[in-house]
Amino acid sequence: MLVSEFDYHLPKELIAQEPLADRAASRMLHVERGTGQFHDRLFREFPDLIRPDDLVVFNNTKVFPARIFGHRSGSHAQAVSPNNPAAKEFLKGKCEALLVRPVAEWDWEALVRPGRKIGLGERLTFSDELNAEVVARGEFGERTLRFDPVPDFFAAVEKVGHVPLPPYIDRADKATDRDRYQTVYARERGSVAAPTAGLHFTPEILDRLRQRGVETTEVTLHVGLGTFQPVHEERVEDHKLHQEWYRITPQSADSINRALDEGRRVLAVGTTAVRTLEHAGRNGRIEAGSGDTSLFIYPGYQFRVVSAMLTNFHLPKSTLLMLVSALGGKDLVLSAYEHAVQEKYRFYSYGDCMLIE
Repeated sequence: MLVSEFDYHLPKELIAQEPLADRAASRMLHVERGTGQFHDRLFREFPDLIRPDDLVVFNNTKVFPARIFGHRSGSHAQAVSPNNPAAKEFLKGKCEALLVRPVAEWDWEALVRPGRKIGLGERLTFSDELNAEVVARGEFGERTLRFDPVPDFFAAVEKVGHVPLPPYIDRADKATDRDRYQTVYARERGSVAAPTAGLHFTPEILDRLRQRGVETTEVTLHVGLGTFQPVHEERVEDHKLHQEWYRITPQSADSINRALDEGRRVLAVGTTAVRTLEHAGRNGRIEAGSGDTSLFIYPGYQFRVVSAMLTNFHLPKSTLLMLVSALGGKDLVLSAYEHAVQEKYRFYSYGDCMLIE
């Protein structure tokens, strides 16, 4: 299967640059697999479309301000050519790091800029408290940064960190993004990107689900490289996902297994919830616990747990679009995207959403 099969044309003006004033005011494209029909709806209708016996599963991960700016020390800082326009921002030894995931007590995998100029052994300073040495390089171009011990690492990051908005949002992050690039039910800190299907929910929408008797539960997957890394291979099957950490509590595992035993529908909010559930349920039962997953879902995959999902619109040729196509059917999903473009839906993280049943 070719990656090019998951391409589509998207006018730049349809990429949402700001969140709506009201989270729940988003539009929602309702896709019915059984009939192949599309329905243009509002997200506020979501609770009315959910069956009372459904189990809705959320990813409760919390984004932290993982993008930090600093400067390089030593002779490396002079290595950038002043004749290179793309490197001007780093002329005085400036650097930035996107903290992706912890790998030891003080070690973090990170994406760094200028990536080709920062070598092993180099020291990076981000604040009086945050200093790190580059100690390793990974297969995806990431570096391992070993930070000097501090009393409270996350408190130090919170002081100087920026919300890691995706690169297609063509502006600097603002103070309001700390709230809006976060779900209202976020609890477990550790993500560098929001599980964006959850951004539409408000306390009112959650209350309406409860009033209808809909059961909900939560899992955790900390969004990292595996979710947003681009696909460079020509064949889908040749791509490998980077690992991301997940956890499912015994209580959540019991709720999900009970729904499966009773033949009830499991509806996942977002692709990260889908991957977590399918990884933990690969033997037909959800296993409680934590660990890493690099599960890559694309058409041909046989779902064992999830039968419906809420998701945002994703980039062309992305692993997220491939996952959605696996659940909804590639032709139907790409037709739905074409419909969404024609109807001028708002795309990507701060955009509208799609319900696939």
